[in-house]
Amino acid sequence: MNVDNTKSTYPFFGRILTAMVTPFKENGEVDYELAIKLSNYLYENGSDGIVLCGTTGESPTLSWPEQHDLFVAVKGSLSSGCKIIVGTGSNCTSEAVEATKKAYKFGADGALVVVPYYNKPPQEGLYNHFSSVATAAKDLPLMLYNIPGRTGCNLLPNTVNKLMNFSNILSIKAASGRIEEVTELRSVCGPKLSVYSGDDSLLLPMLSVGAVGVVSVASHLVGLQLKEMIELFHKGELPSALVIHERLQPLFKSLFMTTNPIPIKAALELSGWNVGNPRSPLSPLAMDMKKQLSIILKSLH
Repeated sequence: MNVDNTKSTYPFFGRILTAMVTPFKENGEVDYELAIKLSNYLYENGSDGIVLCGTTGESPTLSWPEQHDLFVAVKGSLSSGCKIIVGTGSNCTSEAVEATKKAYKFGADGALVVVPYYNKPPQEGLYNHFSSVATAAKDLPLMLYNIPGRTGCNLLPNTVNKLMNFSNILSIKAASGRIEEVTELRSVCGPKLSVYSGDDSLLLPMLSVGAVGVVSVASHLVGLQLKEMIELFHKGELPSALVIHERLQPLFKSLFMTTNPIPIKAALELSGWNVGNPRSPLSPLAMDMKKQLSIILKSLH
C-alpha cells in the first residue's frame, strides 16, 4: 500500500468521492451497462473516486452477487486513476469480514465500512468489529463510516484513535451532521486520519476545520462545481468558494428532502439519466417534491 498521508497534502482517496446510485432497469434488475456509463461520466466530471454499494447505492437491497458484479463491471471500465471504494459494512461482523476480503481479492482501491446498524453495540463491540475487518482486509485501505442517524450508534473519536493502530485504517466519513465531529476527531487522532464530510452542505465549513474532502451525493450533478469550490478554498480564495457554497445550498437541501437516494435518483432522471426507481421498501419521489427539484435544477443552468 505504501501510503503516508502525513507526507502529502493530497489524501489517498482524493477529495471528491461520489457515492454512486445503483441504476435499475424497469424490471428491477441492476443495469450494469448504465452503471459503467455513469461511473465514467462522474470520473470525467470532477470525481476522484467512486463509492459503490453504499447507502446511496442501496446496499441493503442488493444481493452479494449483484454487488460483486457491479464492482467488476465498473472497475473494468474505469481509468486506473479513479479510485473504487466498495461498501463492505454490515451489522454482522462475519459478513463485513467476508465482503471486505472479496473487495481485497478483486482489486478494490478501498472499502467503506459503516458502523453496524440496528444492534447498537457498545464502543468495545465497535472496536472488535472494525478490528476484525481491518485484519481481514490485509493492506486494503479502509474508510470508517459514522452515520448515527442511520445506524443508531455513534463511533466515538477515542475508539477511532485506538483503531488507527491498524495501518490500513486511513480515513473516516463523518456524517453525524455536526461540524464539531471533524475537530473532535482531529484533536484525538491528529492529521494522519483523513476526515471526509458525509454531507455536501457541510463540505466548505468542514474543510475550514480540517476535513480533506467529501463523500458526495450532489457530485452526480455538480461535480465540477464542487471541485472548483475545493480548489478555491485551498488557494485561499474564500469569498469565491463561499459564492459556490451558497449557490449550491438549495440543491444540497433538496437532495435530502426525503430519504436518500430517492431525490438523487429523481434528479438524475430529470437530468437525462434513466437510473430507475429505488428498490422497495423505498419509493419514487412524490410528484410535488419532484416539481420542486425540477425548479432547483433549472436554476443551476
